[in-house]
Amino acid sequence: MDEPRKTFPVVEQAFARASGSPLITGNDVRLLKDAGQNYPAWLEAIGAAEHTVHFESYIIHDDATGQEFAHALAARARSGVRVRVIYDWLGAVGKTGRRFWRDLRGAGVEVRAFNPPALSSPFAWVARDHRKMLAVDGRVAFVTGLCVGRYWVGDAARGLEPWRDTGVAVRGPAVAALEDAFAQMWALAGPPAPAAPSPTRPGPAGHMAVRVIASTPGAAALYRLDQLIAAAARRTLWLTDAYFIGTSAYVQALRSAARDGVDVRLLVPGASDIWALRGLSRAGYRPLLEAGVRVYEWNGSMLHAKTAVADRRWARVGSTNLNLQSWFGNWELDVAVEDEGFAQAMERMYLDDLARATEITLSARSRVVRTAASPRRRARRPGSAGRAAAGAVSIGSAVGAAVTGRRVLGPAEARIMGGAGGALLALAVLGLVWPRVIAVPVALIALWLALGLLMRARSLHRERSETAKGEDEG
Repeated sequence: MDEPRKTFPVVEQAFARASGSPLITGNDVRLLKDAGQNYPAWLEAIGAAEHTVHFESYIIHDDATGQEFAHALAARARSGVRVRVIYDWLGAVGKTGRRFWRDLRGAGVEVRAFNPPALSSPFAWVARDHRKMLAVDGRVAFVTGLCVGRYWVGDAARGLEPWRDTGVAVRGPAVAALEDAFAQMWALAGPPAPAAPSPTRPGPAGHMAVRVIASTPGAAALYRLDQLIAAAARRTLWLTDAYFIGTSAYVQALRSAARDGVDVRLLVPGASDIWALRGLSRAGYRPLLEAGVRVYEWNGSMLHAKTAVADRRWARVGSTNLNLQSWFGNWELDVAVEDEGFAQAMERMYLDDLARATEITLSARSRVVRTAASPRRRARRPGSAGRAAAGAVSIGSAVGAAVTGRRVLGPAEARIMGGAGGALLALAVLGLVWPRVIAVPVALIALWLALGLLMRARSLHRERSETAKGEDEG
């Protein structure tokens, strides 16, 4: 990946086509670590807003941190700034009540909930808006893995460390692409925002080249790019991920890179806020370790960052986790930066993180072990149906492969097979002993789906009738 635009034009073209994102030059990108650097920068930008504030977050907790942001947004709205907020409906369940949103709307903030359940699309709610971004006046934008809440701040009095996370501040022409990504999501959640009277695009602010990767369900833009990066890396590929559950194809890409001499490293949480996903993630260590990929577990509080850095030249920061739900099922937002200085800063941050991590190795008996006894505390749990869905999809993929024989399963997947087999056995016993335990949920799901299909059929029939009527009148 040295001088990719000059030496490897075909690879550069592949990056653009895979990600669906052109390379935007003339930007300045600043790396921001944890809430300690991200939140103050966000609040400062909001406080200085003169025209627009566009804020999109999967989760905004109704706690002291969430209230601080709510007050800042409300203050700008009251001063005449156009403030728009998108939150994910499922992400807000159990974290933020109606009064929180009602107070924001009362202050003049335009608020939209993304993708609430609807009978017209009974299972559309599975796809979530997992993006986290803030754009102010078209001059600065922030892309990040952080949501808004006390977990990212921590509580020193109670001995709770802040969650480890990473974001970036972007200035330059790439801000316009990030504003466009927000506008698309705003239009998906309701009527499109009116165009500015004379929209101005930000001019050059630096020398960095950036891709804005606004992923949508089914497009798999970042999935294709991640695999290309694994194939193109020549010396190093260092990954950090909060909920790693790699597909067979991606795991094979990492294995191939490691066997070809690339220094491939993967840093994941030692303690997760979703306990079930940690077991699934660990089940995938063995094939990576056997190929020479180095795996580390974070020893602090929850590790929530989603980053990658390759060959001291290319780096990615954003909201996408390395699992099926993020790659294929969610709306996600990441920036990929092609700049040596930025990539080297990412490498330094990565090495600092490894100083607080424990390496996972294979023992003489080929067992997955931690190299040293390190304390691991279970992370505080806000929960996420999206992450649970990623685990469910991973289990389904492995079980489906076992049933159909469409791919070879490794020893690391024995735990998944055993757990799935035990769960199915328990389900069978429940069905035989207490049939209603199975029948009632199935009936309710069938009812929900039936009503949705009937409403959709009625809507389509009405559209067809109106079209036919219009043709007759014409």
